[in-house]
Amino acid sequence: MNWMLMPLRRYFEFSGRSRRKEYWMFYLLNVLVALFVGLVFVAGNYSEMVLWLGCLYALATFIPGLAVTVRRLHDTDRSAWNLLWGLVHVGGFVLLYFYIDEGHPGPNRFGEDPKEEDMASAVFA
Repeated sequence: MNWMLMPLRRYFEFSGRSRRKEYWMFYLLNVLVALFVGLVFVAGNYSEMVLWLGCLYALATFIPGLAVTVRRLHDTDRSAWNLLWGLVHVGGFVLLYFYIDEGHPGPNRFGEDPKEEDMASAVFA
């Protein structure tokens, strides 16, 4: 659960790096919330209220989602300008490859390796 909520704690943090686990767990959280909102919207009588709550959730998580995406690209040693691949037909597949790709080992131009930081904190804890 910690990995799902970490991007919300790092709301406006576009610098640094994020591991694959942080990115994909946040993505999973958003999919689960969307499924829940969709099921309640279809099954319940609260359709208008649920729709507004879903829109508010989407607005509230837009910035952290963008920030964790930028940090994920930084972890693979790529600039945030690579998000422009999404404007091209096959760009979604290119971005998917970037998100799945393992992070650059060791420090890169965007900061220290988040895996090494997690391992160091686990050893000293």
